[in-house]
Amino acid sequence: MRTGAIEMRPPQVPEVGQAEAFQEALTVMAAGTARGWTDYTSQSGEYALRAEVLRWMGDRILGPATADDIMLTHGGQNAVGLMLDCCLRGDRPVVVLEELAYPGFRYAARSARAEVVAVEIDQYGVVPETLEAICRRHGPQVLCLTCEAQNPTTGRMPVERRMQIARIARDYDLQVLEDDCYSVAESDLPTLRALAPERVWMVGSISKTISAAMRFGFVICPAGMGEAGRLSAQYGFFALARPVSDLMLHLFRSGAAEEIRAKVQAEFALRLQIVVNRLGGFDLAWQPGVPFVWLNLPQGWRASSFSRMAEAEGVMVRSADEYALVGGRAPHAIRLAIPGALPLCEFETGLDRLAGLLANPPSALAV
Repeated sequence: MRTGAIEMRPPQVPEVGQAEAFQEALTVMAAGTARGWTDYTSQSGEYALRAEVLRWMGDRILGPATADDIMLTHGGQNAVGLMLDCCLRGDRPVVVLEELAYPGFRYAARSARAEVVAVEIDQYGVVPETLEAICRRHGPQVLCLTCEAQNPTTGRMPVERRMQIARIARDYDLQVLEDDCYSVAESDLPTLRALAPERVWMVGSISKTISAAMRFGFVICPAGMGEAGRLSAQYGFFALARPVSDLMLHLFRSGAAEEIRAKVQAEFALRLQIVVNRLGGFDLAWQPGVPFVWLNLPQGWRASSFSRMAEAEGVMVRSADEYALVGGRAPHAIRLAIPGALPLCEFETGLDRLAGLLANPPSALAV
């Protein structure tokens, strides 16, 4: 194995001025620490920050939503767990996940003692006919899915498919977790929450746009369910830690958050174009604004063996196996994340090494 591995498993937000923005915010905050920094934080004290989150999401078609529908969380994974706490009932509830899905969904479901059932996906996401069959057979309570940028395949669900999913959710009384932590830079399509605002919980965070270290996320709850969501958060941790909430409020109000997001998206766009230029001759799926690509491997490669060979070449990638449920099927594919913090020369070197492997599959596996 080569030394100095090139890490392409998790996307990494590039440094585009976050340190300076945080330093400025913390300096402002330091002047106010004499007031209100000794008592417990409260959900009622977060209203201004919830309003800023709603403005932050103003470029999405959300349906009816107010600051009272927002629940603030310690990142996206915390948001997933809180949503399941709000919705799951009984000793062995059923949660439906895409057959290839963000692993954090199944970890959260298991923590809630839920049974997990996989639903088939195609290039557009969840297949409605398969979902309806699962609903008839298993009686699930929650469906977790991504409409804008399916993780890991990058698939985007068209409006017609979203409407079908919303109809099935109503017919079978499903609560829906719509994951928006990864999303396209711009969208003119209605979110699933806009199509079924009475039952969709939309999860987001700043981990892919500003900083993963902040551990700041949110849920746009179904209309009228914000209080129930915040009560679940209150049972878990009262409210956000004061340094986190005050810093985020300053970043939103000052405009620094939007400026950082724009710069991060521009850097990801540059690196995504490099990926397409280097690997576009292979079976590559991608979307503008999404900091990872999905690569269906050439004949002769299996995902596990390609990942091992890439690691031997000093490049770390994620196999499709890591996104499949236990016992589920996984294609011969990998997810390749865009490491924004990696120097461009190392990034390009890693892509060239992968291109070399893709062009030379093992003869022993060739058909």
